[in-house]
Amino acid sequence: MHEGPEPLPVDRTSYVGRDEELAVARKLLAAGPIVTLVGPGGVGKSRLAARVATEARFNDGVAFIELADLGDPQLLASTVADRLGLRDQSARPAVDAVVEHLRDRRTLLVLDNCEHLVGACGAFVAALVSACPRLAVLATSRQSLGIAGERLLSVLPLAAPGVDEVVSAADAQRFDSVRLFADRAAAVVPGFTVTDGNCRDIARVCRALEGLPLAIELAAVRLRSLSLGQIAGRLTRPMSLLTVGRRTGPPRQQTLRAMIDWSHQLCSEPERLVWARASVFSGTFGLEAAEQVCGGAGVEPGLVLDLVDALLDKSILVREEQDGLARYRMLETLREYGHDRLVASGDADRVRRLHRDWYAELTARLESGWVGKDQIAWVARLRNEHANLRAALDFCVTEPGEATAGLVMATRIGPYWGIRSLYSEARMWIDRTLALTPARAPGRVGALRLHGMFALLQGDREAAERLLAEAEELCADRTEGAYLAVVRGMAALFAFDGARARDLLDDARAVFRESGVLNGELFAAYLGALATALCGDPDKGRIRLRETIATCERMGEVSYHSLALWALSSIEILYGDSASAHRATLPALRLTGLIDNRIVEAFLVTNLVLIAADKGEHRRCALLLGAADSMWTALGTDPEEVGWLSGRRRDAIAATREALGEAAFTDARATGRAMPRREAVRVALNDTVPTITPVAGDFGPLTRREAEIAGLIAQGLTNKDIAARLFIAPRTAETHVAHILAKLGFNTRAQIAGWVVRLPERAQR
Repeated sequence: MHEGPEPLPVDRTSYVGRDEELAVARKLLAAGPIVTLVGPGGVGKSRLAARVATEARFNDGVAFIELADLGDPQLLASTVADRLGLRDQSARPAVDAVVEHLRDRRTLLVLDNCEHLVGACGAFVAALVSACPRLAVLATSRQSLGIAGERLLSVLPLAAPGVDEVVSAADAQRFDSVRLFADRAAAVVPGFTVTDGNCRDIARVCRALEGLPLAIELAAVRLRSLSLGQIAGRLTRPMSLLTVGRRTGPPRQQTLRAMIDWSHQLCSEPERLVWARASVFSGTFGLEAAEQVCGGAGVEPGLVLDLVDALLDKSILVREEQDGLARYRMLETLREYGHDRLVASGDADRVRRLHRDWYAELTARLESGWVGKDQIAWVARLRNEHANLRAALDFCVTEPGEATAGLVMATRIGPYWGIRSLYSEARMWIDRTLALTPARAPGRVGALRLHGMFALLQGDREAAERLLAEAEELCADRTEGAYLAVVRGMAALFAFDGARARDLLDDARAVFRESGVLNGELFAAYLGALATALCGDPDKGRIRLRETIATCERMGEVSYHSLALWALSSIEILYGDSASAHRATLPALRLTGLIDNRIVEAFLVTNLVLIAADKGEHRRCALLLGAADSMWTALGTDPEEVGWLSGRRRDAIAATREALGEAAFTDARATGRAMPRREAVRVALNDTVPTITPVAGDFGPLTRREAEIAGLIAQGLTNKDIAARLFIAPRTAETHVAHILAKLGFNTRAQIAGWVVRLPERAQR
């Protein structure tokens, strides 16, 4: 179970042509597991892949993974795992987590923009398809992945008219390139159409641009300032922009370069500077960052907004809205062009340092502002800035003398790494910066401590002990020493040494309180209260947790609030009653959703499994057990690691299996395991159990979820009823029903009902 990958890219403009390529791509995917769409930059590979993915029919869905913003091949597998909704809680390689997740799924995995990671992508895809027999992979790249079983589909420029092929509008509109130009031109000049009078100029433009979609779109934008005849004339002038660029590349790349060169020449000098400087951003960026990084040295900082607006108008930048704020990005081809210009100017190091400084300052503000009412906004902001944080850290480990700044940055991001369970990535950056910094560099103790804590959470206890011991040897700061004591207390809890954990955590809490370090105090407080209860004093543990909860409520703090409620829920399960445990668990589960804290969510759903068992709600217990199974699998860890509840969990499983019987228990658990993560959380929060229609034997071509929906159709439920029963969107229910009809070759719901009725007969046969 996972929240699922990011949604498929949405076409913000109409899709023109490519019918033949769509048909061929579908056939190739049916014939083999690996298909790569190859072609030059700007030819439309990504949009074609998105179109293929939108129309694909795979039982377990489509995962579209955009790789253009990823610069480090070492992060490929962990990035794919993250986009699939997995979290690298374990110390195992991320590729293993992806393999385990996809092993038995009929999924289409789309890897978009592989060219800069072609070696890593080839090895990664080869590993996946060898271990996941039902998986299909669709890649886009400027070159093939070069692996066995790969089928290539060349994505060529759109058909463009020859010199004498167009004498009328009807002639011109036979060509996809002309129809694309006309479509994009109409967006710039309302009412623009292909006519007998302009068709030849349109044909000249499309022919000169060799049918390249990006070049055609850029040319259409120029209609804001030039006539169609002027555009056609500039493109055909001898020694004009069409001959400028990478002369060693194929003609279509020279043409694209020429088109971008032309757009560049039409920009003012300040616009060109902002274009080049903005190329250091990875993914999207905001206006404040642009003002810091792109302003100065020839660009008035107060004019950056106007210059960004001008680049948006020229289609150099694209505007997106994230969490209510406007952000900007460049198409990768345009970003590469800007980067080339920046390097050629000799200004790249200065601008990259400004970029790093902006994100270093952002992490400093995170460190000071994490505990408080802005925490939810911080998590959202850091998620949007993740690619830029990576770029800034990469600067620190590749530029001589900058590693110490990277060490401090990686440590300050600790709360974000933890919330998102990105432990392996955090440890990688800390490892790389530690290797480049002096033994007593500022921030080294904190980095070692964070590295050790994440190793501990991944079950890598040998590494955790080594890292914590080194940190303790270097530590000369009382507050940092208290943080080390908290991690040691956490390790003692994991080792079932409650008394040692309590003493360490109480001492640390006293230091934090005396020093006014609220983050540390809350950290030590909730763990110390849990340790106190485990040492035989649950009443004292409850009192301390309620104090912590009250502090968090007063401040609007979310992370420690949910953790304190989880600890209280655990104490009530062990020493109190199920009603009290339930009252603590549900608000904690709502809070985790605000910051997407997956590991706390998994702990809380596991607590609800135990609560349901205590209340005799056996089917709900089995269903939530399956949901928790998938959550823990996605995190790559095991709930048995938390020893103080593992015995209760085993007892709950045994009692539920006995109460339901093996078949019903297995079916309910499997239903829970198959639920999407958000659906499972809704079920947990609403204290309900979806109807589980026992569908015995072979499901035929249907998935378990589709068989369940088929059973509900047989009961006479409408799509709206099914959506309400299963806590899914009505549109999702409609899609499932459409898939069922298509797979079974039926036209009516009555036929589905008859199929369900006949299932027992099929099982007996």
